[in-house]
Amino acid sequence: MNPHELTEITVVGDDDTGLVARVTTLLFERDVNIEDVDQAVRDGIFRMTMRVDTSGMAVSEHRLRRDLSALGDDLDLDVRVRFPEERDTRQLAVLVTKESHCLRKLLDARADLGADIGVVIGNHDDLRPVAERHGIPFHDVGDEKGVHDEDRLLSLLDDYDVDLVVLARFMRILSPKVVFRYEGRIVNVHPSLLPAFPGAKAYRQAKEAGVRVAGVTAHYVTTDLDQGPILTQRAFNVPDDASVEELRERGQPLEADALLEAVRLHLNDDVAIRRGRTELREDGADGENYRLGMPPELDEVTPDDPVDEALAVGESDD
Repeated sequence: MNPHELTEITVVGDDDTGLVARVTTLLFERDVNIEDVDQAVRDGIFRMTMRVDTSGMAVSEHRLRRDLSALGDDLDLDVRVRFPEERDTRQLAVLVTKESHCLRKLLDARADLGADIGVVIGNHDDLRPVAERHGIPFHDVGDEKGVHDEDRLLSLLDDYDVDLVVLARFMRILSPKVVFRYEGRIVNVHPSLLPAFPGAKAYRQAKEAGVRVAGVTAHYVTTDLDQGPILTQRAFNVPDDASVEELRERGQPLEADALLEAVRLHLNDDVAIRRGRTELREDGADGENYRLGMPPELDEVTPDDPVDEALAVGESDD
């Protein structure tokens, strides 16, 4: 069955024995066929994501949602159900701190995204005017130090029925409580060519390491910091005497560009994750519509000779 025709069920809560059995038994009893299931536990939080075929189930959509909700209440689990027809017009939430360049790029392109930017959420109030100038609600979920309230964040994501969470230079780490609920649906941009220089102060790390080429990466968020599957990357030369601020000035336009490209890839369902790596789907858009890395003109100046004879006959160098 086409993945777009499957219902998505996400189960999140404190880890305990028997959770998988209780949920899958409920689905079996209602003639719901499980096509794919993925589960994990991190920091005592259990997450299970299922894609199921509900086309031949013995109950209505309303009844299935109600039964799963009741089971969740009984087991103290958060159970979310998204039927195929509910994903026709997808909603984005953009999370920000104080830097506006990525947010402004997304807002300028929103007419062509094929989805709605339903809300902007910050851990500071600085970018409220930017969002409200575009007629988009803004919510500040941070305290005076910028520490965000995750329960309120989750409540807002639920209220706005968010399909994709976009971290547009949101300078806080999301816990498994958030990441697990939106597995494969959180996109972040990081100011380095990951896996190099993860974590804070990436431009400073690049400067201190003396790199000749620096860059940015847009990737899916996982519970491992800055290690999620990479979507797009951009690179730029580092002048000998460049300061950290000059690196930031060169990198910020590329951050916005890479993040927007990653959002489009996700929204158009043109990317799949296989073994921790993203790939363009064979049935998706032509790869020429995207620039995942460096521009194709680079191939014209990249040497292609000499190569080892072993490689020339197809032997692996692994």
